[in-house]
Amino acid sequence: MTSQTPTQILRIDASMRRQGSVSRALADTLVERLIANTPTGSVTHRDLAEHAPAFLDEAWIGATFTPVDARTDDQKATLARSDALVAELQAADTLVIATPIYNFGVPAALKAWIDQIARVGVTFKYTESGPVGLLDGKRAIIVAASGGTQAGSAIDFATPYLRHVLGFIGIHDVEIIAADQLGQGAERIEALAA
Repeated sequence: MTSQTPTQILRIDASMRRQGSVSRALADTLVERLIANTPTGSVTHRDLAEHAPAFLDEAWIGATFTPVDARTDDQKATLARSDALVAELQAADTLVIATPIYNFGVPAALKAWIDQIARVGVTFKYTESGPVGLLDGKRAIIVAASGGTQAGSAIDFATPYLRHVLGFIGIHDVEIIAADQLGQGAERIEALAA
């Protein structure tokens, strides 16, 4: 872990399991350690199992591509949740994403969150030389848990995706903490606990 001291942490929990979730338990420990280093720091917690963001639809796309000063009241209402999620991310110094790997990828609720915060002109922009992320200077820690998928392997489509999309919006300081292949039995779990 780098020595940066966070003052504002945004924690995203993507596991649909509230009890017995390895990613949640590891994130609890991680966030406690991060906040212990900064008594004045604070944590915003977004539990995607409790309040999953809506999937994108035609109304959302239309509102996003309408200039801000031309948006109708309905379009503003359509983007209100997305605006709130983006504001949480913009305010954070450190992003902690705690996620299981479901079927080799991220849970649908986490993908929906990403779709809501990846906003052209807000969290990234297009330039003549390509896209540029607008969230520079932030740090992200991904806590990933899986039953059988080894993090970083050819069948892990979750952690490389998260690293890529975070870089796309300007977050390049990304660390991955993996509790992977937990389905391999007690020996593996004991080794991780040691």
